[in-house]
Amino acid sequence: MNNVILLCTVGGSHEPVCRAIESVSPGYICFFCTAEDPRSGKPGSDVHVIGKGNVIKAKFGDSAPTLPNIPAQMGYDESRYEPCRVPADDLDGAFLAMRAAVAALAERFPGARFVADYTGGTKTMTAAMVCLALEQDDIDLQLVTGARADLKQVVDGTERAMTASVVRLRLDRAMALYLGGWRRFAYREAAQGLKNIPITVNSPDRAKLELAQALSGALALWDDFDHAGALDSIRPYAGQVAPRYPAMLPMLELLAQQDSSRREPACLLDLWWNAERRAARGRYDDAAARVYRLLEWTAQWQIRRRLEVETANFPAERLPGTVAVRVDADGKIRLGLWHAWQVVKADPGMAGLAQTFIGQQESKLKDLLAIRNESILAHGFQPIAATDWRRMQHWAEKHFLPLLRKLALEADLKELPEQLPTQFSA
Repeated sequence: MNNVILLCTVGGSHEPVCRAIESVSPGYICFFCTAEDPRSGKPGSDVHVIGKGNVIKAKFGDSAPTLPNIPAQMGYDESRYEPCRVPADDLDGAFLAMRAAVAALAERFPGARFVADYTGGTKTMTAAMVCLALEQDDIDLQLVTGARADLKQVVDGTERAMTASVVRLRLDRAMALYLGGWRRFAYREAAQGLKNIPITVNSPDRAKLELAQALSGALALWDDFDHAGALDSIRPYAGQVAPRYPAMLPMLELLAQQDSSRREPACLLDLWWNAERRAARGRYDDAAARVYRLLEWTAQWQIRRRLEVETANFPAERLPGTVAVRVDADGKIRLGLWHAWQVVKADPGMAGLAQTFIGQQESKLKDLLAIRNESILAHGFQPIAATDWRRMQHWAEKHFLPLLRKLALEADLKELPEQLPTQFSA
């Protein structure tokens, strides 16, 4: 027996269904049809499949039926077809009934090829059939059509079955499933999913899929602070990336540099956006740890820039008298976050924006640091709650980020980093 199973929606006209059957000569047919309307008592389209005797009008205007049901016309006995009744106007109900029927057929006929013809039936039935075919890649979709003399129907005798091209629709649906991860910054998840989407060599959308996969992978690397790796990943696609995301390549090039005075403030602002991404996914401890590092790094940067010394080996003779730090086992003075900001506060050479900031925000900063220090990723045992993160976030947005942006401008960084994209631009 032919291993093709034809799935077809049945409406008021038998001719398209007969043409569909002729086109594929299926070994088995599943007719999706409607039952009698319980409200009006009007017969459903199932009479065209299971009705006895003459039940079909040869022509629409005929006064009485003169033809037997569709299986009888096409020479199919009851062992080679089945009716499956679906709601006429319930899209969910029709789709679920069709999906269940196809699943049962796939189990009964392993290895069979499915062809779905959506020519007949109500608009809801045909919509459900198309949705099913888009969901399941192993279903080929076809339509019986022909010459049209008007907007009502094709001319009798010109009907022929044609394959419906849904390659791009299926690809878009498959891609959307994974690209939705961008909305929550799940770039690695998106890249891995896109990598597994099959596509033919000559597909018109091959370039779009490759770009989406490359960009997702690059953004995953960027999210891991691997700026150089991210830049290498998307350089081959620079011509496509630049018009879609104009700021992306220039910022990555800056972040990947090692000898630019503008790189450090760019990295600091990039670290803030990284913290925001962690918080957006509910990972508040990770977000707070990044803010802690951001505060520490900012003080280190300003001390290095203004005093030309490193906090990892701070000269004892330069230490302000108000800052009490012990020499460690290696004989070095290492300034942590709090002591680094105390140096910014006390050293005359630090006069300026950062010194003014710590003078105004010292007590608030100390309170917020206590939240982080008591968290499970620092020295405590409790995870940071969403309310604690929002306090830290609100303070940073109101007080710290304005400072950081001004310091970036002082370092001649005019184009500031932005949050990574949440939508793929096709």
